[in-house]
Amino acid sequence: MAKDKKLVEQITSMEEDFAKWYTDVCIKADLISYASVKGCMVIKPAGYAIWELIQKNLDERFKATGVENVYLPMFIPESLLQKEKDHVEGFAPEVAWVTHGGLNELQERMCVRPTSETLFCDFYANDIESYRDLPKVYNQWCSVVRWEKETRPFLRSREFLWQEGHTAHATAEEAEERTIQMLNVYADFCEEVLAIPVIKGQKTEKEKFAGAVATYTIESLMHDGKALQSGTSHNFGDGFAKAFNVQYTSKDNKLEYVHQTSWGMTTRMIGAIIMVHGDNSGLVLPPQVAPIQVMIVPVMQKKEGVLEKAYELKDMLSDFRVKVDDSDKSPGWKFSEQEMRGIPLRVEVGPRDIEAGKCMVVRRDNGEKLEVLIDELETKVRELLLTIHKDMYHKALVHREENTHTAKDWETFSDIIENKQGFIKAMWCGETECEEAIKDETGASTRCIPFVQEKISDVCVHCGRPAKKMVYFGRAY
Repeated sequence: MAKDKKLVEQITSMEEDFAKWYTDVCIKADLISYASVKGCMVIKPAGYAIWELIQKNLDERFKATGVENVYLPMFIPESLLQKEKDHVEGFAPEVAWVTHGGLNELQERMCVRPTSETLFCDFYANDIESYRDLPKVYNQWCSVVRWEKETRPFLRSREFLWQEGHTAHATAEEAEERTIQMLNVYADFCEEVLAIPVIKGQKTEKEKFAGAVATYTIESLMHDGKALQSGTSHNFGDGFAKAFNVQYTSKDNKLEYVHQTSWGMTTRMIGAIIMVHGDNSGLVLPPQVAPIQVMIVPVMQKKEGVLEKAYELKDMLSDFRVKVDDSDKSPGWKFSEQEMRGIPLRVEVGPRDIEAGKCMVVRRDNGEKLEVLIDELETKVRELLLTIHKDMYHKALVHREENTHTAKDWETFSDIIENKQGFIKAMWCGETECEEAIKDETGASTRCIPFVQEKISDVCVHCGRPAKKMVYFGRAY
């Protein structure tokens, strides 16, 4: 029994040290290992399989809205990057530069793609001529490099995987519509697939993407009460188009600038899954992105007929992602290992179960054990996977609601920050100076100006001047 417990005992409890718990889960659940390249990670098969399922589902949702996939180079000439002043200033501290090709110094240094707005603009300038060429609704799946000072698996690394959508439209209205449409795609994906509730809203001027007219975001709340920006969608207006001369001939035979958008979601969503749903036994995976949805564990597998029955059950459950753990480890160790890996359902079958025509089904999310007739197993598994998703979403939503507070005055705001965790809803005057002061004094940043507004009071929570918007504040990753 001591051996069986050892795997879980290697995880620091989240109550003791949340950051250490998170790292332990990443490593012990075999999602990542550290690379020799400082600030980078190796995404192992168990981690990459989650990303593949995220990618597959998002890709289907994108294509349902008319998106096409493309791929652009990973290198950006410095002269190209310099064309949009605000954009380059926003990314300058994080850019990695290539200065040599082989043994020869390059005539012009190139940055390794931190994001691809400038490349898409350069491409569109040559590819768009007429209104008939619009809209362009493209996306690329790739990696980007940002030279972060502090890194953490999935949440912040110097190279990470993502998708970046880049679109060009004839009118400002079309661009805004696409920007909001893609934000809603992200929100639906998080809630319908990852079982993570989100708040939709707009970023402040200070927090918006460099070079954007407006940035919209979905914000989620982690188990430790910190916020995580989970997806963003940017309306660029015609600013990039003017910098890169991306024009088209309108129906009236006039030259007009296109209006552009950009939107992205990254492997940090794996971190979000861990921090929203995980527990002190390890991962708890939402069924739709679980690489293995059902693990069958033969008990007393050396007994005649047990392994055969386990594989018979596997065939019965072929509509799901299912495996049989026929290793020579003890059942207790197998149970502990599968809990660590977050597999939604475990099916236990042994000699007595076979004789009775039953098996034991165990839910990972709440530990519930159910005795199920073997003839009814497929139906029950289908039902349970749907129930698990709903229950996981509800649990995360309750956690967010219980940790969302309202502050009418600065004293209340400060008290919440010091003694509680989570989001704070408060009124704001709209001034960047005030926003910066709040962050300097408390460590809480503006997460978003929610689309659904509430009037908490008439004055700004910090400076007391007339309030313009209700804002979600919080400490964040």
